[in-house]
Amino acid sequence: MTAIVLIKNQVKMQTKILKINSKSPQISKIRQASKIIKSGNIVAFPTETVYGLGANALDSDSVKKIFVAKGRPSDNPLIIHISDISDLKRLTADIPTTAHKLIRKFWPGPLTLVLKKSKIVPKITTGGINTVAVRMPENKIAKLLIHETGTPLAAPSANISGRPSPTTSGHVFEDMNGKISMIIDGGKTKIGIESTVIDLSRKTPMLLRPGAVTLEQLQKVIGKISIHPSIQERKTKDIHRSPGMKYRHYSPNAKIILIEGSNDKVKDKTLQLLSEFKNQGKKVGILSTTNTRYKSDMTVFLGKKLDMVASNLFKTFREFDVKKIDVILAQGTSRKGLGLGIMNRLGKAAYKKIKIN
Repeated sequence: MTAIVLIKNQVKMQTKILKINSKSPQISKIRQASKIIKSGNIVAFPTETVYGLGANALDSDSVKKIFVAKGRPSDNPLIIHISDISDLKRLTADIPTTAHKLIRKFWPGPLTLVLKKSKIVPKITTGGINTVAVRMPENKIAKLLIHETGTPLAAPSANISGRPSPTTSGHVFEDMNGKISMIIDGGKTKIGIESTVIDLSRKTPMLLRPGAVTLEQLQKVIGKISIHPSIQERKTKDIHRSPGMKYRHYSPNAKIILIEGSNDKVKDKTLQLLSEFKNQGKKVGILSTTNTRYKSDMTVFLGKKLDMVASNLFKTFREFDVKKIDVILAQGTSRKGLGLGIMNRLGKAAYKKIKIN
């Protein structure tokens, strides 16, 4: 399938969609995609977290195309994806003992390590700072693509900057059609939110972004971990060494109001706001954590288990956009385990937050 964007009656770019079997990736198709990246262009591909925009992480011109396609601020660092541990040694100036412990436990998988960068990593890839964020994805398509390309890939989420991250090739197509060379369709991603990011470049490791590898799991392996103020929704002048920290992220077109508190109080507040916005003529959507039925324009219960909530979160944001919802009343969940990552994404996307004691 090929999509063509026309501007002033001229072809701007063709975005080809290449379907690849996620369980048994066809190597001939992987090589088609790797050839495009080797030529200096961008290929969107699935990982176990979300879809990423892949380009040669060590080539400044290729990386610049990612920032242009996404409309991403240049001081927002990218995560580099590798397929072999030997690449980590090339990208970093120092690999501490804590990194080796986490690698043995969680790689390949949804964990990104922030380390002191080596000289071969361009400043544009790291947002101009002296650290580099690296992870080894578990997804078979991602691993083969990196291996066949023969270079580490810079791969932020394959969406317009600030929009919900894509969990299907269709989501990528919505945002990137005409802006990139190819989209690999490898089906729906498994986890649904971006990787956990931990900074190991400082004396005490610091959690920069929560995800599927939880704070509790990390603490069991390496002990004491501090938490970045942005996760705790506090202002800071600290350098932002990871994506998803400095700017508003993950937002649908609708304004999200995040409501936290006990189930009964959250339900009462939801009903109150639903009535107020309906009286204003607004189309109201509700993200329910209790499977309660509301007389809204669209109510979605994301699931009983946190992994289901994470998997469906960004997909549901985009579904609200399709229904042209004006306001989303999002009910909060526990901040323990995977819940910390979910609440981090909801908080970053929210226009307003209400906490009920």
